[in-house]
Amino acid sequence: MDTVGARTVTVDGLRLRVTVQGRGQPLLLVMGIGGSIEMWEPLVDALTGFQTIAFDAPGSGESERPSRPLRMPGLARLTDGLLAALGYGKVDVLGVSYGGAIAQQLAYQHPDRVRRLVLAATTCGLGAVPGNPLTLLLLATPFRYYSPALFKAVAPRLYGGATRRRPELAEGQAVARLLRAPSLRGYLFQLTAIAGWSSLRFLRHIRQPTLVITGGDDPIVPAVNGRILAGRIPAARLHLVHGGGHLFLLDQADEAAAIIGEFLRSGES
Repeated sequence: MDTVGARTVTVDGLRLRVTVQGRGQPLLLVMGIGGSIEMWEPLVDALTGFQTIAFDAPGSGESERPSRPLRMPGLARLTDGLLAALGYGKVDVLGVSYGGAIAQQLAYQHPDRVRRLVLAATTCGLGAVPGNPLTLLLLATPFRYYSPALFKAVAPRLYGGATRRRPELAEGQAVARLLRAPSLRGYLFQLTAIAGWSSLRFLRHIRQPTLVITGGDDPIVPAVNGRILAGRIPAARLHLVHGGGHLFLLDQADEAAAIIGEFLRSGES
């Protein structure tokens, strides 16, 4: 993914790094906890016919860390403000993992901003079925972003799927992660944002056509969580990536891009 053209946009007093790439229907990409723009490269390279908008969340990559933690409504408001500052109206939104929580909040809180919604490897927060306790413990710290050896050691167990079956895939993923690691405080602020959050109370109010896509071998987000989301969002449909782990958007990028592209181009609910 070409980040040479990345620029800084100030929203609500925070400097956010953003990149816009390609042409077509605008698609906002919201990354998981601690992630940076660079981590989207495999999926962006596989997607065609979309203009992708990616940004570093506050405290990640090269975006400024706020002086105090933002909660999910605040992050959704900031994301809406970023799109307004870039001159966009209604866009498609793809959120993965932690980014899926922000995407849900954005679709509910700012419905006129979201045309279609894709929720990948994510949950409703409180009320979800938790993942493997060991993987959740590993996820609670950002140290995998700082040490290539640690990341390669824990990635197969932590992410499952193709990364478990082909541990060499962790080599390429490590480069993007280590290039712009989150600050420790920024990572803790992101954990604080999602602590105690739940979308269960408002899922039925998300009216946008929604694709819930989940992996069948995800130690962090068990597949049943996709069924919870798809069962409560009125215009949702569920797709299970057989053998897919938490990183199926990256380690099975061609398959994921085909599924997502077909949904976003279709006219059906």
